[in-house]
Amino acid sequence: MLQLDAEALYLQLREGVRSLVAGDAALVGIWSGGAWLAERLQQDLGLPGRHGVISSTLHRDDFGARGLARANVTDLPFAIEGRRIVLIDDVLYTGRTIRAVINELYDFGRPASVALAVLVDRGGRELPICADCAAARIALPPAQRLSLARGDDGRLAFVVRQAG
Repeated sequence: MLQLDAEALYLQLREGVRSLVAGDAALVGIWSGGAWLAERLQQDLGLPGRHGVISSTLHRDDFGARGLARANVTDLPFAIEGRRIVLIDDVLYTGRTIRAVINELYDFGRPASVALAVLVDRGGRELPICADCAAARIALPPAQRLSLARGDDGRLAFVVRQAG
């Protein structure tokens, strides 16, 4: 059984993100695990202002199948135009969520650049998307899903389950 220490990986992610947020870069967490990470990174790195949260729901290529049942509102409390953006996500897999999020981001303006930082890159890409920072790279069978969970105390843990 795969065992990943999400808290230890978070510490590695924090150091990797530290190098990506120089200047006026803004953190944008992808709902939901990425949003939890961005919230914590914003605080732990002592960054000014608020982090953003972005949803991939309206731009997903499987929107018809998924619908709005899990739709979440994008909240970007800063101007996107000309800004350096650091997208934060928990697990990078096919790249389809990242593609959808970038489309959503561009609905709000054209950023100067977009970097991607993830807690875990599990491979299996369907699109040419690569993380600028990944705390861990693992191989996981396509039939398994890796999800980040957050306890009431704010501690992070991974859950591995069968897809479907």
